[in-house]
Amino acid sequence: MKADASIPPVPLVLGLTGLIPFYVPALALLAGLDLGRDAAFLALALAAYGALILSFLGGIRWGVAVSMEEQDAARRGYVISVVPSLLAFAALALPPEARLWTLCALHVALGLLDYGLVCREEAPEWFGRLRLVLSGGAALALALGALAL
Repeated sequence: MKADASIPPVPLVLGLTGLIPFYVPALALLAGLDLGRDAAFLALALAAYGALILSFLGGIRWGVAVSMEEQDAARRGYVISVVPSLLAFAALALPPEARLWTLCALHVALGLLDYGLVCREEAPEWFGRLRLVLSGGAALALALGALAL
């Protein structure tokens, strides 16, 4: 799938904007700001958004699998697509600090797996770069939130 390697503006802007809900509670926790809520609420909001985004990213994997002609690869894609939401849901049951660290690790892992789509030429090159940037950004915010607890 060699095409223009530059990240299209719409996914780039929307992706970067999608980092805002990660950083508002993370930086508030780090700075000791309450934003009208206690730290437990901010940590839960951060974790909930992290879990929500993992589910969204699983949906992207499902969409890629739908377009695959090779059924073994499609089957692998379908299985991988449901794992992020299941693991994210399980992470929400953990204590707050462990919850954020687990979601952080899941974002890193899924970013690397998504980059693998590019390596197997199942997604355009720009998608891999965008996913690494956004996963790194999400993971950093979750780590900052965990460190603040």
